[in-house]
Amino acid sequence: MTEITEMLGLIKRGADELLVESELVEKLKSGRPLRVKAGFDPTAPDLHLGHTVLINKLRHFQELGHQVLFLIGDFTGMIGDPSGKNTTRPPLTREQVLDNAKTYQEQVFKILDPERTEVCFNSSWMEALGASGMIRLAAQHTVARMLERDDFSKRYAAQQSIAIHEFLYPLCQGYDSVAMKADVELGGTDQRFNLLVGRELQKHYGQPPQCVLTMPLLEGLDGVNKMSKSLGNYIGIYEPPSEIFGKVMSISDELMWRYYTLLSFKPTAEVEGLRQSIAEGRNPRDVKVLLAQELVARFHGAAAAVAALEDFEARFQRNAIPDDLPEVSLIAGEAGLAIAGVLKQAGLTASTSESLRMIDQGGVRLNGEKLSDKGLLLRAGETVVLQVGKRKFARVSFW
Repeated sequence: MTEITEMLGLIKRGADELLVESELVEKLKSGRPLRVKAGFDPTAPDLHLGHTVLINKLRHFQELGHQVLFLIGDFTGMIGDPSGKNTTRPPLTREQVLDNAKTYQEQVFKILDPERTEVCFNSSWMEALGASGMIRLAAQHTVARMLERDDFSKRYAAQQSIAIHEFLYPLCQGYDSVAMKADVELGGTDQRFNLLVGRELQKHYGQPPQCVLTMPLLEGLDGVNKMSKSLGNYIGIYEPPSEIFGKVMSISDELMWRYYTLLSFKPTAEVEGLRQSIAEGRNPRDVKVLLAQELVARFHGAAAAVAALEDFEARFQRNAIPDDLPEVSLIAGEAGLAIAGVLKQAGLTASTSESLRMIDQGGVRLNGEKLSDKGLLLRAGETVVLQVGKRKFARVSFW
């Protein structure tokens, strides 16, 4: 049981819920490699660190000797997962789904071991199911059960539309588990209902029910909202090394530990040692650097991680100006342009009010020097280098 306990410790690291733990213990005791499933609908071409929370957990199962079933939902992607949505998601075309699926396969092997990974496409069995099979599948669940799902019940109570095809999504995801004979399925906390549908359908088809492991949704750079491209608070795994490094360094010291738990492959004991070192006086920045280097190395290699650290130290510790500055030209006219408007037009702030706030907070530099004059006018013929915060730069010329 000591060995099983150690396995469970790794499996449950960072997890939100394991259902049913006693069943998983029995599966682990069997000694056979388990079939561990996670599905990803290719709704966008690139993955970000929020997506890798599940992929990292799949890697943990591989380290314990199990087989990963990486499911690309090329069929369900055309339906659109309604989880957590308050409106119907627009379905994607098959061409969009297939294009996105290609990039997923390239990206996941930055983390997963190809020898222990089986890439599956659910169109291979869902299309074979046909219309009659889909009707039989739909007969396995009632509308009342579907409305137990939190997002569906809220939309129904608010008299917001729910399309019939959205009810099919949990059933299709559950049938995937039947087709794949999954022993374990992973998903985010917003997937709990769908994962449990898989258990019920497996019972109906005479299979042992899968265990369900839910993982929390990773907060983005703002430390509040779920990491999302639409919110602009994400770190893409194919972003340049310096961008990944700089974004990781920008997270709060508190959020850093959440990222360590869900994204780092350092052993739990080592992470606790880092936490203790800060309690004993170590600078949190040094510990954050280790996390940033680990993540850059994972997606771009060790040499890129070293270079990203050097670039970060040059740019942000010594206020060095990067070589690849965006070039912006603005018409100043005879009257000149006020600095708050310049920052907005150069794309360094979202509004003039944000510009003024950043100046008040000491977050704006002009040619490397901190700017405090909110009334500064920039005139035709001038060229200046502007910096907002730690990572936003532009060379602006005025005409």
